[in-house]
Amino acid sequence: MPPKPKITKEMILTTVLDITRKTGFEAVNARSIAGKLQCSTRPIFTCYENMEELKAEFLDFAFEYYNQYVEKYKKSEQVVSYLLFPLSYIEFAKEETNLFRLLFISDMDLDMLEANDFYRELGNEAKAKAFSQMIGVDPKQGKEIFLDLFLYSHGIAVLTATGKLSFDNRNLENMLKNFLSAYVKQEREKAGISYGIQSLSH
Repeated sequence: MPPKPKITKEMILTTVLDITRKTGFEAVNARSIAGKLQCSTRPIFTCYENMEELKAEFLDFAFEYYNQYVEKYKKSEQVVSYLLFPLSYIEFAKEETNLFRLLFISDMDLDMLEANDFYRELGNEAKAKAFSQMIGVDPKQGKEIFLDLFLYSHGIAVLTATGKLSFDNRNLENMLKNFLSAYVKQEREKAGISYGIQSLSH
């Protein structure tokens, strides 16, 4: 008989991803992983000291899966650049509900006591800077608008993931454009800048 293939971390993480996508992370344990891999639980604890260590590594693995999802969404959907983040985020909640629940509800690594806490999370500052350039506002205003856009989008995504909301992409795009147009107009008027944001309306 040929020797059984060696169980690797990649195989374990891919299996956990498969279980999570189908039935939720609550169904992940050493036995369910071993059952999928058709092995004993021993190789799992050869790769990982315990399930907590496996989960920590899996969260990074799953977040990379989310990043790849956004890139695929960018290529497959015709969407204006400043709406890529909110629309792909909401669509991920709809299509990958169990992963969304894990990454962005139950294990979301974000504790906000004040607005600036949002920008302590890695990558958000850079995203806000790029967003500011896309919509034509200064970085300080852009950070405020980007945070509010995240909170607005997150609320829609959570309602979508919990089955309380189901809008088609056209409605979502119009809602987000209207939200941004009104917000940017307000911010520009506060700053004494003439309103010229036709690019957000088309």
